[in-house]
Amino acid sequence: MTNEQHAPSKAPAKNNRVAPPSVMRRYGSQIGIIGVGLAMWLAFVIAAPMVFLDIDIYKAFAQTTPLFGVIALALTFVVITGEIDLSFPSIMALGTAAFCLSAKAGIPDILALAIGFATGALCGWINGALIARLNIPSLVITIGTSFLYRGIELILMNGTGVPLTEENYPLGHLLFNSAPFGFPVQSLWCLLIAAILWILLNRTRFGAHVFLVGDNPTSARLMGINVVSVKTRAFVLVGIVAVFAGLMTSFVGFYFWPTTGDGFLLNTIASVFLGGTSVFGGTGSIIGSLVASYIIGAINAGIVSAGINAFYTQLCFGLVIVVSVVLQTIIERRVRRQSITGR
Repeated sequence: MTNEQHAPSKAPAKNNRVAPPSVMRRYGSQIGIIGVGLAMWLAFVIAAPMVFLDIDIYKAFAQTTPLFGVIALALTFVVITGEIDLSFPSIMALGTAAFCLSAKAGIPDILALAIGFATGALCGWINGALIARLNIPSLVITIGTSFLYRGIELILMNGTGVPLTEENYPLGHLLFNSAPFGFPVQSLWCLLIAAILWILLNRTRFGAHVFLVGDNPTSARLMGINVVSVKTRAFVLVGIVAVFAGLMTSFVGFYFWPTTGDGFLLNTIASVFLGGTSVFGGTGSIIGSLVASYIIGAINAGIVSAGINAFYTQLCFGLVIVVSVVLQTIIERRVRRQSITGR
């Protein structure tokens, strides 16, 4: 018997079918963060039109924000699984140090880059293995590995930095510190990585498993999903992207400092949570993290340009994050209630 035969005579057949999720239900967090970004941009334009209607300010954002924004994109995977990684600033430094030492030893730049990325992948694998296999809380273990990786880097570099001149590292500057078509390559990389990670999260089996593991790891195991493998790969992804960010940061400044990565932690984590990724796992958005990273990057410049005391930066950070997270929580609860009641 067909659906039409099951349907009452006074109602069309489509009433018997489950209605597709609404736009707000599917993209509520993304719409919310984009709305916050647009509102903030309009406020900055009104407060400082000479600055925010000039393309130079956006070129500055395009050069600096991706330095932590790319890590926020990868960290989104880890947070969706219900974990956190606090060691990525140290991985940034250790992977970049591995590149510098390899290049100094006469290894071709392309191989030195591979060694740097392999170092980041190894660090991520260690984090993931300790957390997923031994069930150690990620908050605790990544604090420990953060000190461990930073200590190894400081010992290897003996606390000294490396000048990264364009003459000695032409490939590095071409990849991480150039301006094709007059636009900083850092943002082009950020957009490319965002596109790749969006596809990985939303159009692959691995991405589906990331959501399932974060939503309910017990159910994921009963469905045959290798929870240990999923979490470990998420941490490996953060490790690789962290080294990428470390290389970009160093080449933009023409110098590798042993303290590379310091100061990136809060901005990166704030971008992930501000972008709508749930601290409890199971939900998250690459687009949200991307937009949120540019919001975080714009706050400081917007406050200074508007003539407000720079001491208010932290206050604005806090207000934006708290208000956004509260709104996202309200939207999530409303959407969940609508899903249950059907209204």
